[in-house]
Amino acid sequence: MKNIIAMSVPTGVGAEIGGFAGDAGHIARMFAEHYKIIVNPNVVNAGILSAINDNMLYVEGYAFDEFFSGNINLEPATKFNKIGVIFDKAIPDDILNIHLNTIEAAKVVKNYDIPFFEITDENVGVSLLKDSSGISSGRVENEKTLYRAAENLLQKGVEAIAVVCFFGDECEDENYNNGIGVDPIGGIEAVISHYLTKEFMVPAAHSPAFSGLDISFKKENYKVASEFISSTYLPCILDGLSIAPKLSKDGKIKREDVKCLIVPKNALGSKAVLSCIDSNIDILAVNNKTVLSIDCKKLKENDIIRDMMKKSIREFESYQDCLNFIKGKYE
Repeated sequence: MKNIIAMSVPTGVGAEIGGFAGDAGHIARMFAEHYKIIVNPNVVNAGILSAINDNMLYVEGYAFDEFFSGNINLEPATKFNKIGVIFDKAIPDDILNIHLNTIEAAKVVKNYDIPFFEITDENVGVSLLKDSSGISSGRVENEKTLYRAAENLLQKGVEAIAVVCFFGDECEDENYNNGIGVDPIGGIEAVISHYLTKEFMVPAAHSPAFSGLDISFKKENYKVASEFISSTYLPCILDGLSIAPKLSKDGKIKREDVKCLIVPKNALGSKAVLSCIDSNIDILAVNNKTVLSIDCKKLKENDIIRDMMKKSIREFESYQDCLNFIKGKYE
């Protein structure tokens, strides 16, 4: 197997590259030309489009952290995963039909294995939040209805779960639409997928449903353009989940197999980063501005973390510079 690397762009923190609609996908593909690369869904998801390819391992954020903590391994898919889809009961029938047509299209065109869907027995109840630093988050009022739907699908033999919750009309954000803000739903999408992954330890990803169609007839900002060319965002998560690695103690890929983790240089506070520091995996920090402020200097102010750091964190002005370094070091 080729050298394995990992790249993460956190969801809902306004990353200049990767904080919008698949706008870090071309970066991931650049690295994937040379290495097997673990990516979180935020890096490659782009509505009706996806940057995923066979040299990428699509790993949801909670599983990403668990992998780098050494609690699970990854087992690459050898065939398309059997995907089950959860739909929020609150989704209106006409919007639901668009998503059901999307599933049928994916099965016919790409031969994806999507045998079952489940409508939650109650409304999920999604609401949006944003903290004082600008990070997007939210609340799920009824997690248990998601749990029951997922349980039903898993009992039918599915291996990955796509979930579509209803967001109504409350998600418009002019700054985000202009390519300068924070994704208003990115945080709560992560909450939903984290919950299902934690409970069932299977690949999971979320796609939103809105009450109106999002197709735009005007020129949109290039960073969010992929969100305005379709009435559903479901295709990208089906692409990712179809080849997502299984999560298990016995998987072939262990964290020790990963050469480095690439992250924005002021987003170094994640569990995955701290686990890499503890396990002596190279951390490569790229100049990719977010609303976070946890950089190398901040980490070193913590005595415990500073004592853990056996290697210095390398910083790069661009992802291209980072790739050049990796090619020089690991080949």
